[in-house]
Amino acid sequence: MLHQLRVYEIFEGNKAAFHDRFRDHAARIMERHGFRILAMWETSSEARTEFVYLLEWPDAETMAEGWSRLAADEEWSEIKRETAAAHGPLVGDIDERVLHAVPYSPKRIG
Repeated sequence: MLHQLRVYEIFEGNKAAFHDRFRDHAARIMERHGFRILAMWETSSEARTEFVYLLEWPDAETMAEGWSRLAADEEWSEIKRETAAAHGPLVGDIDERVLHAVPYSPKRIG
């Protein structure tokens, strides 16, 4: 089992559009492709606002296959085109980390 942490820079001017798209479309389409979202957060600093979410995968191969299927999904591609046309870019920098639990971790998520 492994976890993947994703951090998206989002923009204050179209933050609501980002959350609408993720809630109403991305999460649903991701689930269709085997994504298991454990939790989602928003955080902000003086420098930027971020959307952070944690995924759980059985292994690295399944994770890679899930992301490949999402990238090839026609519905998701169309939704991204439509929302970008209506609101401009919704996501800036993306940071990603694959997390491997250490044996002495006090609690395993999921």
